[in-house]
Amino acid sequence: MTSSKRTEPRRSLLRRIETFLDEAYAAPFRRHQRRSQRRQEDLFRLLVLSEALGIPNPAGFYCLELMPFVLDDFHAWHRRMGMEHSPVDGFRCC
Repeated sequence: MTSSKRTEPRRSLLRRIETFLDEAYAAPFRRHQRRSQRRQEDLFRLLVLSEALGIPNPAGFYCLELMPFVLDDFHAWHRRMGMEHSPVDGFRCC
C-alpha cells in the first residue's frame, strides 16, 4: 500500500474534524452577528427613508441617491418595524 492511499482518509478525517470544530465555535455567534447586522441595516433604511417618513434629515438630498437600493427590501423592513402597511404615502408595496 502506498503512502498516498493512506493519507487520503486521514486528510478527509482532518477536514471533517476541522469543519466540526469551526461550526462548534462559530455557531453561537452567528445568530448574534446576523441580528446586529439586521439592526444596522434597519437604522440605515430609517436614515435613508426619513424624509419620506416625515422626519427631518439634514442629509436628505444625499440619501435620495440611495433610495433605489433601499426600496428593494422595503416591504420586509416595514413589516419588521411593526407597520402593517407602507408608511410612505406615494409608495405602495402591500
